Amino acid sequence: MTAINRRSVWLGTLVGGLVWNVLGMAIQFGVLSKRYVSEQAAGHLLAAPRYSSFPVVWIATLFVLAGIVSVLYASVRTTCGAGPKTALAVGMMVGFAAGFPGNFASVTWSPVGRFLPFFWMVEMWGGAILAALTAGWLYRD
Repeated sequence: MTAINRRSVWLGTLVGGLVWNVLGMAIQFGVLSKRYVSEQAAGHLLAAPRYSSFPVVWIATLFVLAGIVSVLYASVRTTCGAGPKTALAVGMMVGFAAGFPGNFASVTWSPVGRFLPFFWMVEMWGGAILAALTAGWLYRD
């Protein structure tokens, strides 16, 4: 069994996490910010976060998820083949696991409608895919 290149995994984690966070901020500020205001006014969302450290923890969480994606890609590339096809498959699987279940529950049980949970899912799914493709592009044996 071939050992994974830890340096490449860390590079994939850092750059993939950065890419994921940029996508997330583009969605949050570019697409959802006005919707948050209307949902807060309707009483569907809190006006202030329950946890004041949420933004920092969220950013860190996306880096952790990018690290998981990077390790998974490095681990499966020997059996599934190196390259974008394998990275895409890893990203799609992790993105589904991270983005679909919780947001499906949100759209089913919360009064916020479908718009917010849909884009929350897109942020997780798209971010995982981009992080995996980034990790795959940067990985070297």
